[in-house]
Amino acid sequence: MQTERLKFRPYTTEDFSFFASLWADPDVVQFIGKGVTRSEEEARKSFEEWLLPGYREGRGLFLIEHRESLVPIGHAGIVQQTIDGKKEFEIGYWLAKEYWGSGYATEAAVHFKNYAVQELRISRLICLIHRKNNKSISVASRIGMTLHKETTFNTIPVDVYSWEESEK
Repeated sequence: MQTERLKFRPYTTEDFSFFASLWADPDVVQFIGKGVTRSEEEARKSFEEWLLPGYREGRGLFLIEHRESLVPIGHAGIVQQTIDGKKEFEIGYWLAKEYWGSGYATEAAVHFKNYAVQELRISRLICLIHRKNNKSISVASRIGMTLHKETTFNTIPVDVYSWEESEK
């Protein structure tokens, strides 16, 4: 899977140090979960117990590499979430801080929106976004999502942005 500037592939065990580096950066994780960094041990547990086994039916978070250099720059993909008792499919995207502001998050989100519709036959997508995360709100808006509702996810207040195929 690739776009004009990006390549996507499943994480492998050799990619752990990059994954851990994302979790270690307070700026990267400020709007992820409770907004706190994870130790290498905590990141490894998430990597081994959630991320690597999470590739099901074409879903999961895929490593984003710069297409020419193959340098890892973040991850993105489609993950299943349960919001207010309902199963939903979320487009997730994280980038290492040095790649912010280059349009990579939007490029990845557009790719996974199209992938979800065309390959996975998913007609409704969401993004769970912390209310102060203006950068992610902007990405969601650029791919056609609108604010659907406010809720809590794992005790954290979030906004649910959504897109449905009938809204094209």
